[in-house]
Amino acid sequence: MEVWALIMFAVLVALLMLGYPVAFTLGAVAMAFGAIFLGVGFFDLLPLRIWGVMTNFTLLAVPLFVFMGIILEKSGIADELLETMGRLFGRIRGGLGVSIVAVGALLAATTGVVGATVVTMGVLALPAMLKHRYQPELATGTIAAAGTLGQIIPPSVILILLGDVIGVPVGQLFAGAVVPGLLLVVFFILYILVKAALDPAAAPAVAAADANTADHRRLRSKALISLLPPVTLVVAVLGSIFFGIASPTESAAVGAIGALVLAVSHRRLTPEGLRDAMRHTTRLTSMVFLVLIGAAAFGLVFRGMGGDLLVEDIFTNLPGGAAGFLIVSMLLIFVLGFFLDFLEICFIVVPILAPIAELLNIDLLWFGVLIALNLQTSFLTPPFGFSLFYLKAVAPPEIRITQIYRGVVPFIVIQLLALAVVASWPAVALWLPHWMDQLQGF
Repeated sequence: MEVWALIMFAVLVALLMLGYPVAFTLGAVAMAFGAIFLGVGFFDLLPLRIWGVMTNFTLLAVPLFVFMGIILEKSGIADELLETMGRLFGRIRGGLGVSIVAVGALLAATTGVVGATVVTMGVLALPAMLKHRYQPELATGTIAAAGTLGQIIPPSVILILLGDVIGVPVGQLFAGAVVPGLLLVVFFILYILVKAALDPAAAPAVAAADANTADHRRLRSKALISLLPPVTLVVAVLGSIFFGIASPTESAAVGAIGALVLAVSHRRLTPEGLRDAMRHTTRLTSMVFLVLIGAAAFGLVFRGMGGDLLVEDIFTNLPGGAAGFLIVSMLLIFVLGFFLDFLEICFIVVPILAPIAELLNIDLLWFGVLIALNLQTSFLTPPFGFSLFYLKAVAPPEIRITQIYRGVVPFIVIQLLALAVVASWPAVALWLPHWMDQLQGF
């Protein structure tokens, strides 16, 4: 029966690759295999699992953070940031690319919605980069990579879901992801600057006539004014979590209210926009929770058939012990990211790997940060990287999908380098959570 559990997993992956809906495929495969091998009565346990998902207070942060991100995306903050930061850094080679990475990091810390960030920057920044003769591959790769920073820089929806799946406090996971996220930002900026230095034609500086159209001091003041509202919101949301003032769910509510205030202050909050944001939030939240329910059914059957014990036996007998398990598990997640969505990996693969990591005495907080970094690459890896599709949808007609594919390859390598750094030096991810614990007297 344990072997049939692995066959069930293989059937599920095959059906997902064929394009069947995730939530219903999870449930259907689980019901079919469960009914055959365990009997229909086995599913008497399923309503309790579903009830546990629906009453999980931590997961209430998901719709609140999604709503915050959508409202901020409609507030015009991204437009102002891209315009002022682009003009501020435009004098140096690669300056536009640097400004896009910086804005992407800031939007990641406020919106956390990858699709919205990539589309916004694709619409606003890509035409400007092409106009200033940036290499199309570098321009598209920079925008796609900067847009995915919302996966690792908190508050991130995937970190909330990972915290729930692995069993790590979301606040600690947020703190653990801060330094790796900033490390990734630094790596992206260094790559763009080195690329511009080695190949000036790929990332030229903005023409002097453009750079001098406004007084530089006034431009810096405008940039600071543009930065103030989102930075204040980030400090309010993350600071309340890190210093133990509020739980992630409570801080998400603060963030949602703050986003509404910012949208009103920018005179961008209309009844139509508010309704659209609520509809989008409802759709996305419903999708996440349907996948969660399907994953609950699948996990119940997989464990009922003994699949978890078989996988545990395989992974614990790998050569190299804990290090061998880490290498194989990270490689598995990376390869699956070429074909599966991050939600599918989070709800299907991670629940199988997390108990094994705990058995091997691997720090689950560190393990969760490694998984989050790894899952971020799934947005960029062809052929099913969602950021690539988002960008292609809004890119000018002359931009080919092959140019986008080539453009993201260096950034995928950089993400794997950041993953290797965090894997080699766990303190990169763990020092901030430990310092926060000491600060609060734990």
